[in-house]
Amino acid sequence: MSAIKILARVLTTRVGPHIELAVETESGEVLKVLATEDQIDRLVDEFEDILNSPAVPDDGEPPDAA
Repeated sequence: MSAIKILARVLTTRVGPHIELAVETESGEVLKVLATEDQIDRLVDEFEDILNSPAVPDDGEPPDAA
């Protein structure tokens, strides 16, 4: 597994039947992936679950990857 990077921005666009996600890190690295609408819907659900869950104390370390 690669080292955790800090997110700078996320861009999205439609590409045919898919949605392209471009994720850029603070260091300028860009990862582009294609996803279906169903995958994006599940991703949104995951974000909503995280945002609606209780916050944990900040120990200065990034969270473990899921």
